[in-house]
Amino acid sequence: MKNRAYIFILMLLWGCTKQNKHNESISNPQIDSIQQLVNLVKTAKELSIEDQITYLKIAETQLNGIENDSIQLDELSKISLAYKRIGDSIGFRKSNAVLRDNSKEKKLNQTLGYSNWDLAAFLQSNGVLDSAFYYYNKALDNFEQLPVDSTSKSLKARMLYNMSRIQDSYKDYLGGEISTTTAIEIFDDLGDDYRLYNCYNVLGVLASGMGDPKKARESYEKAREYLNKSNVSNKTQLGWLNQNNIASIYLNSEDFEKAKEAYSVLLTDKDLEEKSPGIYEKALGSLAYSFLKADGNIEKAEELIDEAFEVNSESGDLQDRARLNYFYSEILAAKGDTTKAIAQAKESYAIATETYNNDRSLDALRLLNTLDPKNSNNYFSEYYQLNEAIKEEERTKRDKFARIRMETDDIIEENQILMKEKELWAGAFLLIILFSITAMVIISLYVSNNRLKFKQKQQESNQEIYNLMLSQQGKFEEGKQLEQKRISEELHDGILGEMLGIRLILGGLNEREDQASVEQRATLIEKLRDVEEEIRTISHELNHSSYEKFHNFIVSLENMIDGIQKSSGISCTFTYDSKVPWDNLLGDIKINAYRIIQEALKNCVKHAKSKNVSISFQTMDDKLKLIIQDDGVGFDTSRKKKGIGLKNIISRVKKIKGALDITSQLGKGTAINVTIPAKYVEAKIPEETNVLNA
Repeated sequence: MKNRAYIFILMLLWGCTKQNKHNESISNPQIDSIQQLVNLVKTAKELSIEDQITYLKIAETQLNGIENDSIQLDELSKISLAYKRIGDSIGFRKSNAVLRDNSKEKKLNQTLGYSNWDLAAFLQSNGVLDSAFYYYNKALDNFEQLPVDSTSKSLKARMLYNMSRIQDSYKDYLGGEISTTTAIEIFDDLGDDYRLYNCYNVLGVLASGMGDPKKARESYEKAREYLNKSNVSNKTQLGWLNQNNIASIYLNSEDFEKAKEAYSVLLTDKDLEEKSPGIYEKALGSLAYSFLKADGNIEKAEELIDEAFEVNSESGDLQDRARLNYFYSEILAAKGDTTKAIAQAKESYAIATETYNNDRSLDALRLLNTLDPKNSNNYFSEYYQLNEAIKEEERTKRDKFARIRMETDDIIEENQILMKEKELWAGAFLLIILFSITAMVIISLYVSNNRLKFKQKQQESNQEIYNLMLSQQGKFEEGKQLEQKRISEELHDGILGEMLGIRLILGGLNEREDQASVEQRATLIEKLRDVEEEIRTISHELNHSSYEKFHNFIVSLENMIDGIQKSSGISCTFTYDSKVPWDNLLGDIKINAYRIIQEALKNCVKHAKSKNVSISFQTMDDKLKLIIQDDGVGFDTSRKKKGIGLKNIISRVKKIKGALDITSQLGKGTAINVTIPAKYVEAKIPEETNVLNA
């Protein structure tokens, strides 16, 4: 009813607009209707996501009624941004692609620039930084083709600023400095104090990365000057951030006395804790470390670091948590508590690895190498491998950024001139290169294909080995079952038949008429009937038990759980529905369920630090319900990047067409719920001999 009411209101507004502006050539009812729909999505908080998407789709269909290409694409740009704002990434990507294609076709550089900018910002927010840099650069090219005015100049400078931030992420400090300096020249010409503050702030970050603390501090101080001249509403919060940046320069350059003074000045502001707890926590941790290094004041350092941990526990910021663990490790080491210091350093390394904070991971490994000399070789090996991987990734990204920046019209034109001058030589050389590349591609494909075949065969072999492992555990019990069946048949066909013959003979002899014989034979016949009934009962019991399946799959799970419990010290409980014919489940279900439980228990040991884990395998209608619950540290389920173990569980649930639900809270444990369709193979049990009616 609510949706119908909204649509009715929109149609009424559309009709009123059309009637009131019928004689105005500038007005367009389609534009008014589209704008009303987009505004409704922006302002109506009670609308569900489904309703918002529906209204945006209606707005998209109404674009066909707009003949002006420029206006049509402007409205599509607003719709695309609305998709992005409500978190519909599919709707945004589709509408943005249409917007970019049509803008490029109609050579509308401003609209094309904005659409490339939107896509770059979307990719940057999702961590795809190299692609974001590419589209920022394309937007820059689009804006450079606009008529030169204050708007186009500002747009170019903003793209350069965004590109410099990404370059800093991959330690392309020189390239980032060039981009930022160019942006500063433009903003300085425009008198844009706020964006000059932003640029000098990034310039300080880049200088700090290049190991130039003096230039970094000068840049941050310059940023403060422009911030004070600007009219932004959040000037106080930005001032705190600026002061924290300046203090961090002293801290990183090991001028701990000045760092202590700078952080103390920052913490004197009483509003900092309430309005910016993140900066407050960073300043507390850094001040604690400064007291330790400047004065050796361990007591004060512990007091401050404890308060920082309390603030962090409320925010749940793992990046800062790793930093605090690192600082606390050094404090404990100075205190002489090496064991706890090593534990804190390991915690810092684990969190840094989980959050992909490579710099913090390297710092933690260096500290562990100092604190734990017995395992120095292991820490050094991990440090070396991680450092080399980081360098290679950064080198690759820097080269990619350089290639993107070089794809300008001037470079292309220069290359064309050079190609014409050396056309003959280049042609021959190109043929050789093409031939070599083709040969390399063919060889590479051949090798890759063989590798894939090998991996596939290896996987099939692993599954076959696992199935054999499961079946082997039942061999002994199957032997028992066969022996029970044999005894049952012997009772029925041998003893029972013989007893029946004796009873019949005695029945014939009973025709003798003397009273003693009659009574004696009647007694014997009655006893034979009792024996016959007893044998029949035993035969039935043995024959029935021979067909009861031994739970090899459940035994395998119990053995695996027991092994992990003994090796890790975690207390594990395992319950299952005894009525389910577990061994008749499809092989894929058993294999993947086994691996899901195994992977979940590994995570409990390696990451969750659990003390107790419960595993439950029950039935629910025609489905199986697997629940794995621990009391570990938990994790943030909303984070986009997942570990390998969690990805493996997700992949295995998909293979068996199951449904996965993971709930977790920091400090309160994790629950993994897997719902699996119950599918069985056809039971191969021979027909039971009816001994009663034989």
